[in-house]
Amino acid sequence: MGTISIAWSAALNELGVEPHVPPYTNKKTLSIGTKYSPEAICLPYKLILGNFFEAIEGGADYVSMITSPGICRLGEYGKSIQNALNEMGHGDKYIELSLYDGIKGMYDYITRLTGIKNPFKKLYAILLTMRKVFALDQLEDFLSYHRAREINVGDSEKAFKKGLKYIESAKSILETNKMLKKALKEISNIKINKNKDVLHVDLTGEIFLVLDYFANQNICRELGKMGVQVRRSLTVSSFLKDAIIPKWFKKGETHLERAFRLAQPYLMRDIGGDALECISDVIYAQEKGKDGIIHISPFTCMPEIMSQNIFPKMREDVDIPILPLIMDEQTGRAGYLTRLEAFVDLMRRKKNKKIMQAKLQNQ
Repeated sequence: MGTISIAWSAALNELGVEPHVPPYTNKKTLSIGTKYSPEAICLPYKLILGNFFEAIEGGADYVSMITSPGICRLGEYGKSIQNALNEMGHGDKYIELSLYDGIKGMYDYITRLTGIKNPFKKLYAILLTMRKVFALDQLEDFLSYHRAREINVGDSEKAFKKGLKYIESAKSILETNKMLKKALKEISNIKINKNKDVLHVDLTGEIFLVLDYFANQNICRELGKMGVQVRRSLTVSSFLKDAIIPKWFKKGETHLERAFRLAQPYLMRDIGGDALECISDVIYAQEKGKDGIIHISPFTCMPEIMSQNIFPKMREDVDIPILPLIMDEQTGRAGYLTRLEAFVDLMRRKKNKKIMQAKLQNQ
């Protein structure tokens, strides 16, 4: 999912476990996952299952999946994946991780996985993982700024990939901090037009699709080419603040806390998945003066279907364009890009209209 394998690999290496990272998700991965998945299951499940089969074929001894007690099919992923692996004769290779147990859940998981008794070593591995997650998200935000303004299309992406290798090579928290600075400098050396009139868009929806390049058909890169700076409303670092990091270490309002506050007029409680966050993200984007918001979700994802059915009501109160995108294995690239281009044109016309109205009022 995005760049998360870099952070997880750091923890496993620190604990003396060799991480096996299969090829990045591709059409073959999707084909394998779809073959062994229930027909109506959502796209992230199919991709994760495909990742697991590729990992086992590549020699991985174990595969691991998070579980969730929430009102979402994520809570059923584990059982379904276990059944699929059992049918293929790989059921003994599966380990489940309950992330919503916070630091304790991660600590217990690492203990089961490695057998290491030294508590300091395990805690350091968790902290190193978290530091890399925050560094990777910061690097991606920096990329978004430069990609929308770059003079030569693709330069920022190349610099970003170099930066990922820097952070991946870091063996400690201190070294991660140094490599992050080096990676940010790599991107900042790219020639950009600081005066370029760019659009600002928030990307929300189901977290896997928001973060995974293959699943969302690299939407941030495509929008960047069109002169759009994208802010991902859901990130792994924001998830860590909500589910893992203890309250006394948090600064300011977390994404979930903001979601409960802003979504109240439209959604009174958490209905599973990332629905509550998505509703609040529309209000937040309006408050921050964004030019638009894109909601991306997997086909058949019930929480996100609920979100999309609330958006028409929200349009009565917010003056911000909303583009819902539903993804599955049948989604064609040409039609997808056409919708993005049309949405960018809409946002640009709306922005220009506001500028003209403001000029007329000041005359």
